[in-house]
Amino acid sequence: MTDPTTPETPPFVRAWQTRRPGQLIGKGHPAGDFLEAYEWHILEESEGFLRIRAHVPAHVKNPRGQLFGGFTPTYVDLVALFTVRAGEQRLAQRFRTWLATTNMRVDYFEPIVGPQFVMESRLIKQRGRTNFVETRFFDPEDTLAVFALTTLREVSVDRPLGDV
Repeated sequence: MTDPTTPETPPFVRAWQTRRPGQLIGKGHPAGDFLEAYEWHILEESEGFLRIRAHVPAHVKNPRGQLFGGFTPTYVDLVALFTVRAGEQRLAQRFRTWLATTNMRVDYFEPIVGPQFVMESRLIKQRGRTNFVETRFFDPEDTLAVFALTTLREVSVDRPLGDV
């Protein structure tokens, strides 16, 4: 694969590989840009674990000023993908595989009103190509607001779409 800073490199790869210290992802990833993930701060990262301070952009709020429940899985999915590879060095050759979300369960306990909240995500089990990730959202008072479980399958990028 080419240098991540060159224009030929796909934007999502550049977003993944070129980031500031403490930043989860740079600009250029469609879901990441929608959630403004380039502004999130990594509070802690180790192998299979992420703790992130995120915010609630105005365009993902419901009329009551809360994180709209339908966007919550978008946060969960993006963070779960990064959690599987947390603690690894991000190199171009890593893109020989893709992570496909095959199942997700989200439980809502409290509204997320922001302006900021904390996400903790942990790789619970990895077996073969299957990864099981637990994600929790905490409000500013450190109350558990969201609990999610995500199953992701590692797929070679040269396989046909839909062949998970």
